[in-house]
This record gives sequence, structure tokens and C-alpha cells, in this order.
Amino acid sequence: MTESRAARIAVIADTSLQRHVLQQALSGSGYQVVLNSDPARLDEEALAACEADLWLVDLAQSEDSPLVDSLLERSTVPVLFGEGHAPERHSENYPRWERSLFSKLKRLIGDPAQAVGPSLEALLAEAQRPGRLELPAALADTPLVAGEAAKQVWLLAASLGGPAAVKAFLDALPGGLPVGFVYAQHIDAAFETALPQAVGRHSQWHVNPVRHGDTLRCGEVVIVPISHELGFTEDGAMQVADRGWPEPYSPSIDQMMLNLAQQFGAHCGVIAFSGMGSDGSAAAAYVRRQGGLIWTQRGDSCACPSMPDSLREGGYSVFSGDPRELAEALVNHLAAQCVDAE
Repeated sequence: MTESRAARIAVIADTSLQRHVLQQALSGSGYQVVLNSDPARLDEEALAACEADLWLVDLAQSEDSPLVDSLLERSTVPVLFGEGHAPERHSENYPRWERSLFSKLKRLIGDPAQAVGPSLEALLAEAQRPGRLELPAALADTPLVAGEAAKQVWLLAASLGGPAAVKAFLDALPGGLPVGFVYAQHIDAAFETALPQAVGRHSQWHVNPVRHGDTLRCGEVVIVPISHELGFTEDGAMQVADRGWPEPYSPSIDQMMLNLAQQFGAHCGVIAFSGMGSDGSAAAAYVRRQGGLIWTQRGDSCACPSMPDSLREGGYSVFSGDPRELAEALVNHLAAQCVDAE
């Protein structure tokens, strides 16, 4: 399987609802569905003609099928039996079902989010310096102390198409804002070291790797590590755990949201940029209960809108815009907070 195309999945499911949910979940996570059919409508010739990297079989109404038996005997690619009846997309059980399915797919045929890597090369070659937003007077008149610990922390969350969107957001954002960011990006570990320069090279924000035991500073963006879970101590210091992230995502945006909201509560926010799947939806209700805000990149400006769409459809997002509009909204939000505090 080459890196130039999405992994191809053929689906056999015996209920129309199951086929519909699987089609949405797989396509939204970057996989190519090359066949999606009831076993009763397939024959040996159709099986032989289908070119797939994996067969996904989900039988809810019948325990067995001669066609599936034949597939198991003849297939030269993996055959995965599904997770059973798929929950409604917006039910509380859906994220758990999706995580279980994609952890298996990732092990068997790879992670579509790894396609993010080549896009970094284009960002590193980009010469354009887009116009930056003005710092409002309310913020300019209350200058930050250099290296001041961030009392307000926002998570920038992204997958496919994320680096370009996050770069556009940071390019538009003026320095001098009383906020720090953690940036969780689904990406192959081989590209982790290139990410800070790719997204930060034209901005006034310092994009840094994580520093275990140190405090997040105003004016900086810390890259959430891919291999180890990032949390916070009681005094707000960054804590890199020995353990990895819960499967199937590395980093897990859901877990990062939980860790962030637990520590910073109403002083945190989440911006979900372009990305595949619904990572983040399971933790969104907790973030809102803790008083945190959730914003999303507008679908028509995304390379892949599945991640922000799932938050919007779940009713968790209170504002959507393109990357520059999100930057402008954050500047105005912080300025209004500054005025209210006076």
C-alpha cells in the first residue's frame, strides 16, 4: 500500500443503518470505501473483482453467510469483523465504538492522519507573510511581563489539514496576548520535530516542544507530545507521563481536553481545526461543564471537516469561522475579558 492514496476498505453489512454509519465513519476518517453492500446482494464474482486493503464485515441479522465463509478462505488482505450494532452518531456510546473500530484499523492498515507529514514540506517552503491583526488598545495598554505563566490556556486540536489551518491562525494572531496554547496534532512521529517550524515560522508566537515540569508561558505554543500523555500538576506545570495516549489516537484530543479542563476549568478553551474522525467529541461535554469554550473551524475552509463537524453537530461549538476569523474572535474575546477585569 503506497502513501499516495487512502487505504481502501470494502464493507459488508446486513442493515442499511449499519452501512450508513460505517460509510460516514470511515470516509470521515480518511479511508476510501470501495464497496458497501448487503451480503445478499453480492456474489463470488463481485468479491473477486473488488480491490480492497481490508474487508470489514458487520452482520447484525445473520450469524453466518456462505459468502463471508468464501471471503475468509480466499482473501489475501485482512478481514475484520466489526464492533456490532453501531450507536447513533451523537449518542454517548458512539465515540467508544469509533475508537475501538479505528484502533483495530490503524493496526491493520495504518493511520490516514500520517498523510499530514508531506504537507509540512509545503508550509516550510511558503514565503508569504499574511497580514497580522492589530492588538486592541485594551490589551496593548496592559503589557505582559516577559515569560509570565499563562493563566488561560487554549488547546489547538487538528488532524488532516491541520498544520496549514493552525499556521494561518497563528500568522493572523498578534503577540502580546495573555494566553498560552497547547497544540495537539494527529501526525506521524517522524514529522513531530518539523511541526514547530512549519506552523510558527511567520508568526509572533514561539512554538516549542513540551518541557516536563515547566509552566506554559503567555505568547507560546507548546506541541503536545505524540508518544506520551500530557497533563498538568496542581500548580499548572506541564507533566509528561510515562504512559502513552489511550488508543487509537496519538495524541488523544479527547484525553488532552479532559486534562486541560480538569486543571484550568473556565480558564481554558478548545479550537478544533481541520481533521478526520470525531476525536474530541467524547470530552466536549466535560469541557463545557467545567466552563471552557469550544470553537471550530468552519467546514468550507477545512481540508477535512469531520472533526469540527462532529463537535458542531453535537451542539458543543459556540463559534465557527475560518482560521483568521477564529484568531480575530480570540483577540476580541481576550480584549473583552481585559475590559471586564478593570
